[in-house]
Amino acid sequence: MTGAPISPRLSPATAALVLSALVFPIASRADWLSYRGPASLGASSEKGLAAKFPIDGPKVLWNARVGTGTSAVTVAGDRAYTMGNTKNVDSVFCFDARTGKEIWRHNYPLDLDKRMFEGGTAATPTIDGGRIFTVSHQGDLFALDAATGKKIWFKHFQQDFGGKRPQWGFAGSPAVDGNLLILDVGGKGASTVALDKATGSVVWKSGDDGAGYASPVVATIGGKRTAVLFKAGALVGLDIKDGRELWRFPWKTSYDVNAATPLVVGDRIFISSGYGTGCALIEISGGRAVEKWRNKNLKSQIASPVYSKGLVYGIDDKASSSAPLVCVDFGSGAVKWSQRGIGGALVAADGKLIILSESGELIIADESGSAFKAISRAQVLPKRCWAQPTVSGGRVFVRNNDGQLACLDLSGK
Repeated sequence: MTGAPISPRLSPATAALVLSALVFPIASRADWLSYRGPASLGASSEKGLAAKFPIDGPKVLWNARVGTGTSAVTVAGDRAYTMGNTKNVDSVFCFDARTGKEIWRHNYPLDLDKRMFEGGTAATPTIDGGRIFTVSHQGDLFALDAATGKKIWFKHFQQDFGGKRPQWGFAGSPAVDGNLLILDVGGKGASTVALDKATGSVVWKSGDDGAGYASPVVATIGGKRTAVLFKAGALVGLDIKDGRELWRFPWKTSYDVNAATPLVVGDRIFISSGYGTGCALIEISGGRAVEKWRNKNLKSQIASPVYSKGLVYGIDDKASSSAPLVCVDFGSGAVKWSQRGIGGALVAADGKLIILSESGELIIADESGSAFKAISRAQVLPKRCWAQPTVSGGRVFVRNNDGQLACLDLSGK
């Protein structure tokens, strides 16, 4: 590699980051860098995707085994990342997104912890330039070099911050904003923790709430940069600068399962949870969280819903194969349509809904508020599928809870 030498005054950790930044691909519009993709809405700006499959289904570009879990795939350039557990060892994987060649794997010992389902990893790797941030169900937090998989720094939610593990384990993926890494830890005085993403040092700690299962979202709300967290019993907004609580909206769900990542659109926030609880639209006005509407038209127990063009698409109740896919109006909460027998999870891209049903069927449907219209359907995986599909570079990445990962061609070429 050529170029200016790295200053000898840099620490080894900083030098490693500089090297990684030099070799790691620059993010593009097709990249899917965090669990819910660009703006945490479950929607991609990618264009030119094929709507119809060949008669025998989409072309399989490659397959891999990644261990048990529900971690989704994140993508930067031509590298794809995910997590899984095999024989009580958690692994973070880096693949060549084009060929499926394993570039590196980072392992650490951890129990499978079936938790009334297959168990394994639940959070999704977050990509930020030359780093990958991962969280285990026990709260192992790694910052890894994205190019090599080498550990940059490590923290533990329970040991370092006094975090309390939720009943089904930590599931929220880390959020990056500027130099901060935002984490839902659930500790007393450290419910939410902001770390310096380069070093892992604490910048601020805030609150006493129990951790939820949703991922933090950072957005500008009412002109203020805000960390939005769906805690065990409330939706909370924190000032990103210092962790000061800006507003709070109580939201109680059975067993504290607030798991669907909130949808933040301007100054309004859509939340949803299962166990018969339902959904609501919250508006942040004058420093207060004001309820605009609430109903039970969408009860997102596991899968996070998608926002696109004034509509919300989500799996009602559990992710089971009998669960319906529901489209509701963001502004009013009214049901636009409902289609039974879907389950699983979904994202939106190029005017289409990209759905992976619980039973492993890939469905391409029109993104529409008038009716559900499937364009193509193909069985692509066996067994139960709860992880959201990921769309990037004309490809869709899908996996099942058992650890079978497939990269499929949606480029239309």
